[in-house]
Amino acid sequence: MERRHNNTEVRTDDKKITGYASVFYDGTKASEFQLWKGAVERIDPDAFNRAIKEKHDVRALYNHDPDNLLGRLSSNTLNLSVDNKGLRYEIEYDEHDSDHQRVRSKIQRGDLTGSSFAFRVTGEKWEEENDQEVRTITDLDLIDVGPVTFPAYESSTTGVRHASEARSSYDKWQNKLATERRLQKLEQMKTI
Repeated sequence: MERRHNNTEVRTDDKKITGYASVFYDGTKASEFQLWKGAVERIDPDAFNRAIKEKHDVRALYNHDPDNLLGRLSSNTLNLSVDNKGLRYEIEYDEHDSDHQRVRSKIQRGDLTGSSFAFRVTGEKWEEENDQEVRTITDLDLIDVGPVTFPAYESSTTGVRHASEARSSYDKWQNKLATERRLQKLEQMKTI
């Protein structure tokens, strides 16, 4: 499981808590995630389509903590949608739920300002671009979304903890490239 965070504003009113769990790459550094030095990750605008269409039972959690359950897709207390900006979530506000009261208060005071999502990659591509490696996630299984205390999509310190799966995928891609290059050299030698 991997997690990514972003700095888009979380909002609340009397009826809901809303935010963007993920933003799509828009050409800026703020919309990509640094996996490690020289490698970034971007979210393809179609990455969430299958997960939303199949209606996996995604949870809304505060700080990815299952003890802080705020909503759930299967109970219709969480709504997910995709627009030009990214993956948007809406959590139905429950004034009788102490977790909701606590999160709402932190948002209103400006202490809680970002969002995150947890996922498993089911489709990706790697490319070399301008002296860096780019991982683009094209499909995923969505696990949870919600407000988080430390929202930093550009943060390498946050990313390092969760980059092991990306690193494994990167290593496989590099091995595949090396094999393809060796085969190309062999083919070139045959024509000489």
